[in-house]
Amino acid sequence: MIRGMIFIGVLLIVAAGGSALWWFANDGTEVQATRAARGAIREFVDERGKTRLAEPTLITMPFSARIEEIQFEEGQAVRAGEIVARVSRDDLAEELAEAQATVQRLEASLVESADISVEKTAKRQAELYVESMKATVAAAEAKLRADKSQLAYAETFLGRIQRLVPAGAETEDDLERARVAQVESEVAYRQDVLTLESQKSLQAATSLLPQMMSEYILRKGLSTEVLVQQRNEARARLRLAELRQARGTMVSPIDGVVLERAVRDEQLVPGGTLLLRIGRLESLEVETDVLSSDAGRIRPGCDVEIYGPAVGDGFANGVVQRVFPAGFTKISSLGVEQQRVVVIVQFREGALEPLLRERHLGVDYRVRVRIVTDHKEDALVVARSTLFRNGRGEWSVYVVRDQRARLKVVRVGLINDEHAEILDGLQAEDPVIVAPENGLFDGARVRPIFRESA
Repeated sequence: MIRGMIFIGVLLIVAAGGSALWWFANDGTEVQATRAARGAIREFVDERGKTRLAEPTLITMPFSARIEEIQFEEGQAVRAGEIVARVSRDDLAEELAEAQATVQRLEASLVESADISVEKTAKRQAELYVESMKATVAAAEAKLRADKSQLAYAETFLGRIQRLVPAGAETEDDLERARVAQVESEVAYRQDVLTLESQKSLQAATSLLPQMMSEYILRKGLSTEVLVQQRNEARARLRLAELRQARGTMVSPIDGVVLERAVRDEQLVPGGTLLLRIGRLESLEVETDVLSSDAGRIRPGCDVEIYGPAVGDGFANGVVQRVFPAGFTKISSLGVEQQRVVVIVQFREGALEPLLRERHLGVDYRVRVRIVTDHKEDALVVARSTLFRNGRGEWSVYVVRDQRARLKVVRVGLINDEHAEILDGLQAEDPVIVAPENGLFDGARVRPIFRESA
């Protein structure tokens, strides 16, 4: 009996010792922890971007022609007013000379066409000829009337002789002379009739001459109008040739550098072809595209930090200049379809000059931008990695209480990739577990190892 009681007592001592040993050897799961602390926090959107020029100067071909060799290289500085490209001068000179010759020829034709002195003289001669023909016809009519009277007298005289011959008052010889006179008068009369008809025909034909000359002068005037229109067209071509000659010499409108030379050697180039792209690096800005869900928080005037290898170890200060009103669809590197919005960022005054001088920043250089959408100087802040969503989708953290993990639902304010503002659910100096594992549960025994406070 005594031995049994001693054995049970030994077992109890061993069990108690084992429990104590397990307790001291297993004082909870080791976890990383930090403390909630008051401090400044910024909410921002961090994205990739690239430098660009808002309005690069494009030197394009003004019209289809042969371009001379372009001597400028990428990166070479140019001055405002400096000739950077030129159309073949020989081609332009020939085109201009041809247009000038055409105008001169048509102007000479107009002078010739405007001179109607010969036509006027011819018309006056025709009018005089018409008047002469009128007089000629009148004379023929008068002669016809005279010969008609002569014929009537000859016929009357012949009749009287014929009556007197049987009575012996006139001889046969007188009768023959009377007959001859009558025949001559009749022939003369018929000839006058024919002459008059002929003169009338000539008069009718002649009367058309002044009208013909008038119509010819009018027609010549119409030809002059045609020549005037042709001259106007030729003058327009001349002005175009002069304009092409002026445009054929292309100058830089700004002080800048050559960003791109699209055409190098002498060649025939269509109108509108890009020859050179010139820009002022002092006007560099940054273009980025953000998720449309983030774009709603971005406004012109938001502070921006521009950083990355192209900028150097630090960052350059910028400001949001414009947020595009329309978005676009973009496929991410993971194949996810995203709606994104373009945002333009300008360098703040004095921020760009050191980069151009020390880093040789140029166009289309890759950078990163951090757009600050909101900030607070005094907020309760925890590390972003302490937050997670619970089964109901609520923001939650694990707080360490008496070496145990306690699940706490919190209300979050400003948030970024590194920190989050806690509006409700925590107090300053509360220890919270960083990046809690999935196996952690409410009430689990933990051994926190603290890192720097948020």
